[in-house]
Amino acid sequence: MRQLFKDYEVRQYVVQVIFSVTFGFSCTMFELIIFEILGVLNSSSRYFHWKMNLCVILLILVFMVPFYIGYFVVSNIRLLHKQRLFFSCLLWLTFMYFFWKLGDPFPILSPKHGILSIEQLISRVGVIGVTLMALLSGFGAVNCPYTYMSYFLRNVTDTDILALERRLLQTMDMIISKKKRMAMAQRTMFQKGEVQNKPSGFWGMIKSVTTSAPGSENLTLIQQEVDALEELSRQLFLETADLYATKERIEYSKTFKGKYFNFLGYFFSIYCVWKIFMATINIVFDRVGKTDPVTRGIEITVNYLGIQFDVKFWSQHISFILVGIIIVTSIRGLLITLTKFFYAISSSKSSNVIVLLLAQIMGMYFVSSVLLIRMSMPLEYRTIITEVLGELQFNFYHRWFDVIFLVSALSSILFLYLAHKQAPEKHMAP
Repeated sequence: MRQLFKDYEVRQYVVQVIFSVTFGFSCTMFELIIFEILGVLNSSSRYFHWKMNLCVILLILVFMVPFYIGYFVVSNIRLLHKQRLFFSCLLWLTFMYFFWKLGDPFPILSPKHGILSIEQLISRVGVIGVTLMALLSGFGAVNCPYTYMSYFLRNVTDTDILALERRLLQTMDMIISKKKRMAMAQRTMFQKGEVQNKPSGFWGMIKSVTTSAPGSENLTLIQQEVDALEELSRQLFLETADLYATKERIEYSKTFKGKYFNFLGYFFSIYCVWKIFMATINIVFDRVGKTDPVTRGIEITVNYLGIQFDVKFWSQHISFILVGIIIVTSIRGLLITLTKFFYAISSSKSSNVIVLLLAQIMGMYFVSSVLLIRMSMPLEYRTIITEVLGELQFNFYHRWFDVIFLVSALSSILFLYLAHKQAPEKHMAP
């Protein structure tokens, strides 16, 4: 944790412990998935560890993290500092109310179980986590090929960069010239005693704007012009830096590594189209796969080629590799995203709250990953996971993922299309 957030000091020891425990138990769930495939430990031991792991992480996500988030938020408000425990409990009760009401619109409730049973808690955590996963997956499926493929790079030349730099230098010269005029005018006014006799109040400000002494400068108008030019200079600087970055990407795309990522971009673009198409089909026809993708893919290949193949044996090993890749990339991708998010918005006062929010997101994300990864496993390896998770509507979560993924992917396509279309127009003006 200290390595993740090394640029900001997270002073509270309890925050460090909560984040570390959440991350540790989240990774333990993925480890137990691998144990299910490899058959490590006996079934009763795996069931016990699954049950204990889920109970602990649900206790953290539903009770501890929301309470401490409210506690540190209230602690930063001076007026509520003396009664922070009371207001922290009040915020936690508010969270619990909305968390519980979250289950009303969705078919996840089960009257057979108690109020605080694992099924009741994990069903609501799953809705939030699956929504988060689908949003990130939809954006990533579109942004990844857009970032990797050289096809989407603008054609930037040295002439474009020089022209923009020339405009930036001209703007800076105009700013310097106007600031010199302001300094000279203030010096002249000071020498004539106009500064001491300057009228004050609202009407004095109006008079200073609308009138000026003979031979003197209107400082208010010049200051407004300087402010506008400084804003223009900032925009030109950002556009210049963007052109340099694009030019570096063009040069990078010509290297072997750049060509490799360009190939990956085309591959992911095909995957993105296929995923959007399949999500649409699943939504329209209310379809959820009964067989894991690996086994289904091997069966289709074997039937098409007409060869002798041990589908059950190889599906087990390929599923293990596939699940391992999903686990590693999920953990790595989420940690990178959380770290960037923390660096972007954190400060010395808000660092504890932000870390706890990231722990909440991370825990819900990983719990939901278990719900969805379950479908990627062969049927014989899902038994214990299904027993531990209880009588959840697993089909609902896959259908909900498809709906949110489709909305996120289409929205990302629209956003990137508009951004890509408008980007070259910024440099059209001379």
